[in-house]
Amino acid sequence: MQEPPAVTRLHVGPRLSEAAIFNGIIHLAGQIAEDTKADAFEQTREVLGHVDRLLAECGSDRRHILNATVYLASIEHYAEMNRAWDAWVEPGATPPRATVEAKLARPELLVEIQVIAARMV
Repeated sequence: MQEPPAVTRLHVGPRLSEAAIFNGIIHLAGQIAEDTKADAFEQTREVLGHVDRLLAECGSDRRHILNATVYLASIEHYAEMNRAWDAWVEPGATPPRATVEAKLARPELLVEIQVIAARMV
């Protein structure tokens, strides 16, 4: 019997891994901003930078995102999040996306984004 393909995990911690890759599909943990004093626009820009960095580390990029889920502490941040998202997303490669209002882990967090992407290599 053949061994199943291995799961590759990056930045493994006691509670979560930042990324897991299986069969060419990359699953990123929800990404949050470190600068929690920033507004929703700036937090979103920072989070998308984390997404870019992790995808590159996994052998992918934003053009290969298969699905994105955006969590907002308040739906009132929707326009500001979209302003950052629209400047970041690749025209013609906009992924399927859901945006929901959710109580995030800490009150100063305004945006969390989780993505699934295809590996390019």
